[in-house]
Parts: sequence; C-alpha cells; structure tokens
Amino acid sequence: MTRRWQRLGLGLAALALLAGLDRAADLLATRQVLAELETAARATAGLHGAVLRAEIEKQRSLPVILAQDPDLVRALRDPTPARLEALNRKLERLAAATRTGVLYALNPDGLAVAASNWQLPESFVGSDYAFRPYFSEAWAGRPAEHFALGTVSHRPGLYLSRRVEDAAGPVGVIVVKAEFDELEESWAKLPEPVLAADARGIVTVTSIPDWHFRATLPLTPAQRQDIRASLQFGDQPLRDLAFDAVPATRPPWPGLAPLLRPQDGPRGPWLMVEEPVPGIAWRLSLLAPLRPALEPARAAARLAALLLGLLGIFLVAIARRRHRRITEGRARDAARREALEAEVGLRTAELRAANDGLRAEAEERRRAEAAVHRMRDELGQANRLAVLGQITASVAHEINQPLAAIRTFADNASLLVTRGEAPAAAKALATIAGLTERIGAITAGLRGFARKSTGETRPEPIRGAIDGALLLLGHRLRQHGIAVSVTVEGEPAVRAERVRLEQILVNLVQNAIEALGERTDGRIAIAATAAGGRVRVAVRDNGPGLDAAVRAALFMPFTTTKSAGLGLGLVISRQIAADLGGTLAAPETPPGDGALFVLELEQAE
Repeated sequence: MTRRWQRLGLGLAALALLAGLDRAADLLATRQVLAELETAARATAGLHGAVLRAEIEKQRSLPVILAQDPDLVRALRDPTPARLEALNRKLERLAAATRTGVLYALNPDGLAVAASNWQLPESFVGSDYAFRPYFSEAWAGRPAEHFALGTVSHRPGLYLSRRVEDAAGPVGVIVVKAEFDELEESWAKLPEPVLAADARGIVTVTSIPDWHFRATLPLTPAQRQDIRASLQFGDQPLRDLAFDAVPATRPPWPGLAPLLRPQDGPRGPWLMVEEPVPGIAWRLSLLAPLRPALEPARAAARLAALLLGLLGIFLVAIARRRHRRITEGRARDAARREALEAEVGLRTAELRAANDGLRAEAEERRRAEAAVHRMRDELGQANRLAVLGQITASVAHEINQPLAAIRTFADNASLLVTRGEAPAAAKALATIAGLTERIGAITAGLRGFARKSTGETRPEPIRGAIDGALLLLGHRLRQHGIAVSVTVEGEPAVRAERVRLEQILVNLVQNAIEALGERTDGRIAIAATAAGGRVRVAVRDNGPGLDAAVRAALFMPFTTTKSAGLGLGLVISRQIAADLGGTLAAPETPPGDGALFVLELEQAE
C-alpha cells in the first residue's frame, strides 16, 4: 500500500513538472522571440531611415549648386522670353538626370517664372507661391525645407529652397521638390508597414497609401485650423492614425517595444519600433509582424520542454535503479582506494629518492661547470701573461728609447737655463713632458692587458682596441720591418670587454708577425667594417699562408706550426669570441695570398 501511494505521488509530481516546464518554455520563447524581433526591427528601421536620409541629402545639394548657376541668375535678373525658355529646358534636363520631382525658379514676388515641368499640364510656371514658408524663409536668406501637398500637382513632396543673388542683391528663389514615390513603392513590397512622420506626428512618407497625412499624435482643434489655413496639406482631413494595444498574453517585460494593432489597415498584431531619421526632424516607425516568428518558436520551445521533462523523468527512474548498485559498489571502491593509496605512497617514496639523486647530480654538474669556467678564465689570463712575457723586450725597448731621450733633453735644459735661454729650455721641457706621456701610455696599455678579466661588457670602439694591440706590439713590428695598414670604416663599436678584445687582436697580430718570419717585405692589413648589426675585423698577412691540413685542425688545442708554441692562443681567442657572442674563423685564401683571420662581433648600439 505504501509503495502504491509512493508511485502515485511520483506520477503527480511528474505531471506538475511537465506543466511547469510547458509554461516556462512558452514564456521564455515569447520573451526571446520578442527581443530578437525588436532587435531585427530596429536594424531594419535604421536601414530604412538611412535610405530616406540619403534620398533627402541627394536633393539638398541641388539648390545650393543651382543658386550659383549664371544662367539662372541672369534669367531672374532679366527675365526675357529667350532666357526663360533656355532656363526651362535646362531645369527639365536637370530634373530628369537627377530623378528629382520638380525644379522651379521664383521671382522676388514668389511667382514661378521657370520650371522643369513647363511642358506638362500641371506646369508650375505662372503659379504664385509667395504664401509658402519655403519662399519667405529663403527670400529672408535662410535655406528652407518644407513638406507639403502640392497645390497644382496635388502630389506630396519635400520642398528645398535657397535664395539666388548676384553682386547687386537677391534676384529670386530656386526650389527643389523631392518626391518619394519610388521609395514608397519599394517599402510597399516589404512585409513590414513603414511610415515617417514629422515633428507634429503627421505621416509624410509611408508604404500604406491610406496613411498619408494621418496624425499619429493628438492634434488640438487650433493646431488643425492653423495647418488648414497654411494650405500645407491642402484640404486633407488629417484623420488620426490610432493603434490599439494587443491584450496582454505575456508578463509585462520592461524594455520591450509594445504590441499594437491599427484600428484601420493591416490587422497584425505588430511590434512597433520607432527610430529618428538623421538630418531631419522626422521619426520613422516600422511595424514588424509577430505571428510568423512567434508561433513556430513557441511550439518548438514547448515541444523541447516536453521532451526535456520526459527525459528528466526517465533519468530519475534510471538513477533510482542505479542507486542501489552504486551503494553496493562503494564498499568495493573503498577497498580498492586503500590499496591504490598504499601503492601511490610507495611510488612517491621512490620518486622522492630519485629526485634527491637528480638534485645531487645537478649540484655536482654545477660545481663542475663553475670549475670549467674558472679554468677557462685562468687559461685566458695565463695566455695574456705568456704574451706579455713574449713582448716584454719590445715594451722595454719602447720605454728605454724615451728614457734616453728624456736624459738628453734634461741635460740640455739645465745647460740652457744656466745660459739664460729660457724659451729653448721650455721647449726641451715640453718635449720631456711628451715623452713621459708616451711612457705612461705604454705602461697603461701593458697594465690594462695584464689585468684579470671581470666578465663585464660595454660598448668598445674597435679602433681603440686595434690601436691598443698595435701599441703593445709596436717594437716587434718595427724590429721585423713589417708594414701595418689599418682601415676602419666609420667609428664602429662592439659590446665586449676591452682586455679580452685586445687579447684576441694581440694573438692574431702576433701570429701574423711570427708567420712573416724574416721577410723583408712583410705586410699586415687590419680592416674593420660594420654591416647588418655585426662588426667584421679582418687580419691578413702576406706570409706563406695555411695549408688545408693545418686549417682543418687550427682551432683544436695544441695544434701549432711554431716550434716553441703550445697551440692554445687561437683556441683561447675563439672561445673568448664565442663568449662575447661572436665568431673567429680562418677562411681559405688563394695560394700566395697569405693567411686571413676574420673576427665577427655584435655591433653595440
């Protein structure tokens, strides 16, 4: 008995769920369709408004241009029959070319003296338009726009006017009548009724012919009387265009456009949206049909809700059946979980031990790399000290020569002072000062070259590094009678450490000196150029050059062609170049052209 009541309760709950889902789906579908319909309707209304504005803007330029036309000005200033006939024909051609309703010219009294429809029965020529606001406004110097029903053609249109004048003053008014028949015909082919109304709510342009000159806003008797007296809309009755609200079939959702049904005309119901027409004080209204979009969406939503409800009930039934199986399986899952956790703990301990081993190995590798870097720096320092040992005799000779000269000039200066020849003594002392500066430059270069590398880089002029290397090797070059030429294009600089850069250049120049041997015509050429963000320094000699076997192993440790060399200078130089982000290479040269070494480094900004 208890199970039967339980099943009955579940059945009633299922029916209540289906009914609730049906109602909710209907409401949500209605809300969604109305929102989407309003969005689409506003977009369409904006498009129609843009087309209407484009049509008006196209006509607005005509009176501005025609007001400056010399034929029009002459005809209004001196309206002879020949001039007026020529003006009639010109306006007729312009109206046909621009697809304008009517173009016509008014004299100062408001009388039409020429018109594009001069050959038609409803010609404006001879008609008095002084009563029209567009004439009085334009004659006063204010461009005017006025929508009205034509008193001669009985066709509505937008009248655009502008005063015509010459150097002597105003001579008349040019008027363009823009008609919207083609636009209304294109609107009439659409499923949505469209209307445009002026600031007082009177319909000016519409896709429903019977809605012309209907009032969408309430007009007082005084307003109606003023409009009839102005003849703006002739004898039109200006009947109200009223819309009834559709009885509420949905909750009053705020923000959505109203659902309306016109009292006469297409029955609807319609969703009405209203948008301003840019550039003119009109508002455009569009009535979007509701039923074609709403009914299929509501039916689809209710069907989807029914299927969803049935699916939910089916899933609940399956879930109740599976609940018992899940409960029974939990105990088995708990046992498996405990076994898995134990296995995970074991694996975690193994991974932790392996991780500790990797950390120890990484630390050992770091210490080994640090030792390699220290050994490399010490090897470079040893190379510099070895080079210094080789050029010590040259440096000593470079210093001894100025010292001997200083002694001689000092003795001469003392003798000149005792003789009272102060200018000559001062000149000797100035020479001594210059010689001491030379000694200071030599010792400074020697001390800088011997200084241990700090590893810090900065922009270094390549010319300064070349001059420093040649300063240290100057005596050896002169001793062997070697001519050195240095060519540096511009003032390129590289990002490097001065000590290490000079060490590379000293090694290259010293190798060139030793390769030249005892040749009496030895030459060394150093050329530096910058291109593509790189600086290229080429050191070339006219010695015997390098054969293929030597070049292949040139940058390998302990490879040398000198009897007393260790074969480490070029290896260290290439490593220094790599540390500075550059390269050092020995390109192949033709036989008899000597050896060539090329150093490339990154150009400093």
